[in-house]
Amino acid sequence: MLCEMCSTKDATLKVDVEGSRLNVCEKCAKYGRIISRVATSPVTNKNKGKALKEEAPAVKKNTESVQIIKPDYAKTVKTAREKTGLTQEEFSKRINERESVIHNVESGHMKPDLELARKLERALKISLVETVEVEPSAQGDKKLGPSGLTIGDLIRIK
Repeated sequence: MLCEMCSTKDATLKVDVEGSRLNVCEKCAKYGRIISRVATSPVTNKNKGKALKEEAPAVKKNTESVQIIKPDYAKTVKTAREKTGLTQEEFSKRINERESVIHNVESGHMKPDLELARKLERALKISLVETVEVEPSAQGDKKLGPSGLTIGDLIRIK
């Protein structure tokens, strides 16, 4: 079977590429999300001409793993830092961050990004990031495409 992206003869995977399902080779599979293997029909001597079909893996539900910062991050960071007996200034020097960043995180005025949250987790031996399985949002308005507005859509609107 031909790869529908590069036309090589070894298309063995069914892949979702930006909403389109294509039969592609191993090299082109990196451009999308692998759905299953394409069923092949090799002939063996044991089966005397009967074709064997490769079973496709069970299709996964359309869910994504998303990492989010827990809602009580400010209280968690502050209590963990206080348990270590460090001031905000000492703690900020230890993890190489500005004292104002630590103050803003602990007061809830600033939500840490994933990198800072991981750094705080390692330093304080706490858990701030959780992985949540979510279903991707609906495709939205079909005429706008799966990712919302495109530049072409904006030109047509104006």
